[in-house]
Amino acid sequence: MLLGFCEDYRRVVINVRHELVLIRVRNDNNCVVLSGDRHGARIDLHKVQWRMPHVYLNEINKLRLLRTLESGRFLSMAFHSWDLYEFSLLQSTTAYSWTIKAATQLEKPRYVIFALQTGRRNAAARDASLFDACDLSNVKLFLNSTFYPYDDIHLDFAKNRYAILYDMYARFRRAYYAVDRDDDGAVLTMNKFLHCGPLVVLYCSRQNETVKSATVDVRIEFDCRRNVPPETTADCLILHDRVVEYNPLTSVVRRVV
Repeated sequence: MLLGFCEDYRRVVINVRHELVLIRVRNDNNCVVLSGDRHGARIDLHKVQWRMPHVYLNEINKLRLLRTLESGRFLSMAFHSWDLYEFSLLQSTTAYSWTIKAATQLEKPRYVIFALQTGRRNAAARDASLFDACDLSNVKLFLNSTFYPYDDIHLDFAKNRYAILYDMYARFRRAYYAVDRDDDGAVLTMNKFLHCGPLVVLYCSRQNETVKSATVDVRIEFDCRRNVPPETTADCLILHDRVVEYNPLTSVVRRVV
């Protein structure tokens, strides 16, 4: 599970109730892969275990903590939020412009991951965790008039021109998790990366903060070398900053960003 709060926030949370909300779909077709002689499957959820570490303070730190609580001030929590968007059933053409959302200035994306998938939704006989190349040739992310990357990536899977995708994927892990430079940053090998489906990782953290606007229009333009196959969907995972404040005495939580 991708929980941005648990992954990024490294401080102690005081006197705040944690609540995990799970929403299940009507069927389990996207959760299983059936062989040819199987006609149905069902996943029954009997128990959910959520492990949360607890911290016990010594007397000196406990006294400092009590003084902070008595002040009644709000404490801030900063982390990355993960939002997934889907463009269902693309039309059979080679060029697309997808307006994803209008974000506030403080919710501008820092990383965007884009992928295409053909004929895998609600198809239990196919693996829904894999993505498809769909002969993708170029992808650009637009934040108002600013676009990423600056140059076209010129993909051509028929001629094995996809090394730039793997490099963008490896750089993401090094930048996001602050991995040592000696680490190549890749969890998947090149062959495994192509098997799981080419992911387009767009790094947009370095933005011009001096230019302010009320909203930021997030848009993706992508091109394919041939018409997109039927039953193709586009997925976009946006990682942006999120800041909330909470009061340990009243347990009031309010979102700032």
